[in-house]
Amino acid sequence: MDILDLFFCDLPADRWPEQSSTKEVSGEPWESFIKSREFSTGGDNQSAKQCLHEILSMNNLESRHYLQAWTFLRALGEQPPADEAKHLYGVVIEVALDDGVDVVAAYEDHTARYINHSGAGVVWEHPNDSLNELIDDLLNAGRRIVDKIGPWEGPRPPSPPAGQARINMLVPLGLHFGQAGYEVLCGDQLAGPVLNAGFKLMQALTEATVGADKLPR
Repeated sequence: MDILDLFFCDLPADRWPEQSSTKEVSGEPWESFIKSREFSTGGDNQSAKQCLHEILSMNNLESRHYLQAWTFLRALGEQPPADEAKHLYGVVIEVALDDGVDVVAAYEDHTARYINHSGAGVVWEHPNDSLNELIDDLLNAGRRIVDKIGPWEGPRPPSPPAGQARINMLVPLGLHFGQAGYEVLCGDQLAGPVLNAGFKLMQALTEATVGADKLPR
């Protein structure tokens, strides 16, 4: 599995959790995800949906679980209600350089991730509140965009080509994004604040020494 796939919360049902690891995971929400998958495989979509709605009603889960639950519900033909459709659970920024892509992601539960184009990175699982304000700034800037654009139709596209950037908003209705040249987005009234907030969060993540898990190079 490409680690970047975990950022976008759009994995197929057999990869959340991985089919091969079903016996190794326990507790909620994993058990409900597995039950939903089994019901769906057996043709009982109504029961599969019920399991996913039970996940959505659980408190204090990772934002990525709620997004994955909506990914599976949409695959089963159910769309979110209007008051939930554009609830912003996460923002993922991709900046494409000549030798790779820098990616920074932030979620409503105050977790965050950063992957440098070299392959090194940082995973922030909210060990403390020191990055909360920076994460909130990024999400607030993203909310000003998501209400003005529609969802992407079709599979998530590959990362943008060198010189371009993409701002991805993760909501129950599906992926919303804007993409253009990096300098163009920096100068945009809505996109500029998102990139600026993302850059500040990236700096803080790379400087974090307590509670941050470093990805190997």
